[in-house]
Amino acid sequence: MKFVMLARNPNLYSHVRLKEAAESRGHSLDIVNTLRCYMNIASRRPEVYYNGEKLPRYDAVIPRIGASVTFYGTAVLRQFEMQGVYPLNESVAIGRSRDKLRSMQLLARDGIGLPVTTFAHDPKQTEEVLKIAGGAPLVIKLLEGTQGIGVVLADTDRSAKSVVEAFRGANINILVQEFIKEAGGTDIRALVVGGRVVAAMKRTGAAGEFRSNLHRGGSAEVVKLSPEERSTAVRAAKSMGLNVCGVDMLRANHGSVVMEVNSSPGLEGVENATGIDIAGKIIEFLEKHAKHGATKTRGKG
Repeated sequence: MKFVMLARNPNLYSHVRLKEAAESRGHSLDIVNTLRCYMNIASRRPEVYYNGEKLPRYDAVIPRIGASVTFYGTAVLRQFEMQGVYPLNESVAIGRSRDKLRSMQLLARDGIGLPVTTFAHDPKQTEEVLKIAGGAPLVIKLLEGTQGIGVVLADTDRSAKSVVEAFRGANINILVQEFIKEAGGTDIRALVVGGRVVAAMKRTGAAGEFRSNLHRGGSAEVVKLSPEERSTAVRAAKSMGLNVCGVDMLRANHGSVVMEVNSSPGLEGVENATGIDIAGKIIEFLEKHAKHGATKTRGKG
């Protein structure tokens, strides 16, 4: 089969592993810089160009679209979808997962465990928002943040109010969430491929750091999920409509709660922690499901 990956850095661990996994199974995989693709949006003849040449028709496209280029990246992906190329994750699903507010609303609609989350536009409603979220300590998140960037822990109601009013005064949209103290600075990432959890790791933040992101000095180890956690991860992926994703959860006193669903999860941490060939499982999924015109949305909506 012929695959194409949309990625800005072909040398990242995840991208190298996916290419290795595809080629070891007898497929070809081209990596193209998402931002260097351009499109001919012609009636009934959607085309994608790269470095002055029209790209050939592929069997499947693997979107590894960074959060900072979501708008343009999903536009390029839609162009492939309109050609009938099968996407590992569809553009609409990626858009859902990248919009923190929308993703939380969809997860809540489907009854998936979440931390108490509040959102408001008017800074005058700050005190009410903080009260609904349960009061300090509170986690304040930028809607556009990623990889732990734009996440603030406010220890007191006074500091929380100051942070919220500062962000809203600058017209920056934020979410306010309860702080799950019992998680102890650890979270769980479950890798879901094709509606099944294929690997999971526990991430622990560096000393004095409440965020557990590995690139912030956190550590990872293999973890055994409970049936509830496994079910939560699978349901969260289904809510977003993602075939492949990382579901980040915290172990709260009242059960597992989902913090985020990542549509382009990194493979290095989880492969090293678990020893599982995640890249191979992703390529295997494409082998079974990549059919021309099988995209649900075909570039719509």
